[in-house]
Amino acid sequence: MSKSGLKQKLEAGTFVLTAEITPPLSANPHDLIERGLPLKGLADAVNVTDGASARAHLESTIAAHLLLQNGIEPILQLTCRDRNRIALQSQLVGAAALGIVNVLALTGDNPKAGDQPDAKPVFDLDSAGLIATAASIRDKHQLPHGRPVAGAPTYFIGAADAPVDPSENWVPASLEKKLKAGAQFTQTQFCMDTGVLKRYVARLAQHGLLEKVYMIVGVAPLASAKSALWIRNNLPGSIVPDWIVERLEKAADPKAEGEAICVALLQEMKEIAGVGGAHIMAPLNEPAIPRVIAKMR
Repeated sequence: MSKSGLKQKLEAGTFVLTAEITPPLSANPHDLIERGLPLKGLADAVNVTDGASARAHLESTIAAHLLLQNGIEPILQLTCRDRNRIALQSQLVGAAALGIVNVLALTGDNPKAGDQPDAKPVFDLDSAGLIATAASIRDKHQLPHGRPVAGAPTYFIGAADAPVDPSENWVPASLEKKLKAGAQFTQTQFCMDTGVLKRYVARLAQHGLLEKVYMIVGVAPLASAKSALWIRNNLPGSIVPDWIVERLEKAADPKAEGEAICVALLQEMKEIAGVGGAHIMAPLNEPAIPRVIAKMR
């Protein structure tokens, strides 16, 4: 079966750079490939979102397969929102059959946040349950209820996380649950404050979690102060400090300033022990992602 190049790089101590694309609502594969090709040879792996913002898109497993066919290692995002456990189990096995091994398990946005608010959510499993399902298929070669699975998939299993500035009594209960279920790496919500990140990593170390997980931290080349504020106010768990907003407000070229800030943060994060890489997302500013990665290379 296929092996994860992302996993091999993390094991080797490489500071990885992953990116994210949202598949278009298009039956023409060229439209998806056109979004992915600028990242080829730059990003170590590329996330393919699954019904992002609770809206219909080209199906994520098919999109991931198209990227793989074009020489781009995908990370398949799977949400629990739209499928029950039977469908998710089938999708995991199908992904492995196509050579897709990096899987990020997510709960998924509530359909009421999307453009079809009357759609019925499923949420048969939570993200930890989906992680445990993938781990059972990989490690025990069976579904959680015991039915055998042939073919020996080699999933590299990821979970979502959100760094916080930990209070004295804060414990990483949610992350610990996901790691016990079988998660091997995390990709986090936007964390644009290295001070907070250092304190968060230190608390994970105190709980003995750093040796159990590869942490890939979410960052953004912000296009404007307005975009920075929107992310901070509308994406729960996002950390965008005031100094970034102020620099973007004062900049003659906010997009260039946002890219420079992102690169500087990446260089700082690379020096933080326990941080395995960065996940670069750029809502409404996707062309900036390959430029930022190229500057880091």
